[in-house]
Amino acid sequence: MPFGDNFKNDSCWRSLQLCWSSFLHEFPPASAPLRPAHHNRPVFVSAAAAGLPAHRGAAALVGAACPLPMPASPPTASSHPGAAWIVILAGVAAALHVAKLPPALPVLQRELGISLVEAGFLLSLVQLGTMTLGVVAGLTADGIGLRRSMLIGLSLLSAAGLAGGWAQGVGTLLVLRGLEGLGFLMATVPAPSLVRRCVAPSRLTRMLGFWGAFMPVGTALALLAGPGVMAWLGWPGWWWLLALLSAAMVPWVARAVPPDPPHAPGQGAGAATEGWAARLAQTLGSGGPWLAALTFGAYSAQWLSVIGFLPSLYAQSGWSGALGAVLTALVAAVNMIGNVAAGRLLSRGVAPRRLLWCGFAAMALGTFLAFGAATADAPVSRYLGALLFSTVGGLIPGSLFALAPRLAPGDRTVSTTVGWMMQWSAIGQFAGPPVVAWLAGRVGGWHATWWVTGACCVLGALLAWRIGRRLGR
Repeated sequence: MPFGDNFKNDSCWRSLQLCWSSFLHEFPPASAPLRPAHHNRPVFVSAAAAGLPAHRGAAALVGAACPLPMPASPPTASSHPGAAWIVILAGVAAALHVAKLPPALPVLQRELGISLVEAGFLLSLVQLGTMTLGVVAGLTADGIGLRRSMLIGLSLLSAAGLAGGWAQGVGTLLVLRGLEGLGFLMATVPAPSLVRRCVAPSRLTRMLGFWGAFMPVGTALALLAGPGVMAWLGWPGWWWLLALLSAAMVPWVARAVPPDPPHAPGQGAGAATEGWAARLAQTLGSGGPWLAALTFGAYSAQWLSVIGFLPSLYAQSGWSGALGAVLTALVAAVNMIGNVAAGRLLSRGVAPRRLLWCGFAAMALGTFLAFGAATADAPVSRYLGALLFSTVGGLIPGSLFALAPRLAPGDRTVSTTVGWMMQWSAIGQFAGPPVVAWLAGRVGGWHATWWVTGACCVLGALLAWRIGRRLGR
């Protein structure tokens, strides 16, 4: 195999076999209470008790509670695993605000007279905000407290959504769209650290895999539900419905998620006075956050390029209208399978770089099938390629979100690291589609799309190799 003899034990084939079963698996609640952070000692068990094969030697003796060791969760008296699911639901509610616009664009153009250029600005404003404010949102969350940041973000989304329903022109919508982008960042950047606070170490990587699916779930729900809701309530009703949903999440999060500790989210009096500049320098001065962020950028650049241009490709194949919308929504939705599988596979001890390699390899092959000239007369093969691209490609964000606590330079910088990851994800989403569209214009078709995505996959594979070396596996 191209990646060495060790690849024989935990191969991409194993990852593919477990993707679907992992998605359907029901994780039982942790039976043991969370341990305080100052009891951060490894628990040594036998290989059989840990559920690991004997050939892994010393690795099999690592505590079964956490096959991927990482900093302990901050001490909280009221932590409960169910709170992590509420954090994930809050992320889905935030993602709906980002994804609500694409199905609404035809209605807005008809009723408000929005031009294509103005529609493009409405679509890109959230990404522009994330490109410039991602790491700032992480610093803010680390500074003011994780739960407080999420509550503020959900409140901003609700207020902007309610006001947007009364908008009479594109100018108002643009301003409110910018406010929604800020709310989205403040609600989602602290989420991985909140999940870490709420669950036992034995469930952390699996739950972070579920968190990685928040965006594809929200995108698929918006694409599927948006047209029906707007046919019934109009576009203002669609705005108001999602605003009420995020507003309902505010008291739910406040009630269920453990409060921020006095020096949140640090552990000690010195952390409370640590300045934003010091945390920023610590994050950007470490290699781990850069590796995670650049890998996320290599993934997101090609994912949005493929998903964004699928409707055009399907229209050429005769799959337009409602059928094209449903097919595109399904391609976006299956991405959650890879996200969930990544958390489960990591918790079973599969090396992170192997999951990342598998994800990038599947994305390269899937794009070739979906856009390549070899499948020009085989629309079903093209669609299967898109499903492969999105499903197995979901291993990448699921792995990166799960690895964020390990790649961050310290407990006080986990949210800042996640913000940096999201900032580079937005840069990739901002840059990828124009490059693909430019290349399509130059060569006269979409058949060269896989050249761009293939280059991104090669870059991502190299970064995954560096991540594996940094983690020592």
